[in-house]
Amino acid sequence: MFTYLMLSIVSLTTAIDVTCPIFSDGRISPKVTPAQFDETTSPFSSSNVKGDGLKFSQILTFPDIPASRFDIPSGKPVQININDKSIFKPGGGTPQTGFRRAGLLLANNDGKDASNTGVKTFHWSVRTVASKPLNYSHEYINVWHETDDYSASQWNFQTGDKIGKPATGSKDWWIVNRRNERIFTAPASSAEWQNFAITTDFVKNTIQVFSSIGNEPLVNKTGALPNDNSGAGQFQIGILKKGKGGGGPNQGTQPSNINEGLIYGGIFIEDSAQGCIS
Repeated sequence: MFTYLMLSIVSLTTAIDVTCPIFSDGRISPKVTPAQFDETTSPFSSSNVKGDGLKFSQILTFPDIPASRFDIPSGKPVQININDKSIFKPGGGTPQTGFRRAGLLLANNDGKDASNTGVKTFHWSVRTVASKPLNYSHEYINVWHETDDYSASQWNFQTGDKIGKPATGSKDWWIVNRRNERIFTAPASSAEWQNFAITTDFVKNTIQVFSSIGNEPLVNKTGALPNDNSGAGQFQIGILKKGKGGGGPNQGTQPSNINEGLIYGGIFIEDSAQGCIS
């Protein structure tokens, strides 16, 4: 088991109710500035994922709201924002003109690391931003575990109108498995934190969803469900807004004057090999 030390970026004080060994810690100290996310010493990748030519210091802000459950007592939330310039150019290749996206990748989660072995639980808390609302007529992927070859995801945490399905304008969060089957739904909120965790068993090929509101303990929502967890990969946190009329990176259309954001907190990966869930 490898515990990633966050140095000056993340507080060394253990947040309340984190009772399991932490494999990778993305909780943010109150003293951290956006500019520190531009540095190679950041616990998050300083190069991915963001619009071509942008810096994370131009993308991230720190909202003045109470900390999420797993950031207490010494962490703070981070807001990820997208606009018309949020066009990612992976590896210096073809720009993903169909998407508008920005997100965080833990620096030690390179797609082949030990977070893809045994049993790991991926944690995050989220709030919508009333002043920077998402456009729910689009499909969004917000948190996901993408395979190392980028061909699939073991699971996605999403919102908005699903491409190819009747439009509803629903403001629900929903989680799908690798087969794109919806396994959990919850209304999104800007008024309070919503906490989520997905236990991913890479040995038994199962996933299990936990959630709670505010400072309430996480509750098992699905039980362990069969899922193809092969392919290793990365834990992605942020906003990926798909274009209207097509779901691929170079498909569909996007509106102008995009100004959207999501607030995240309590980001970490814990080792649940002994059945431990914080």
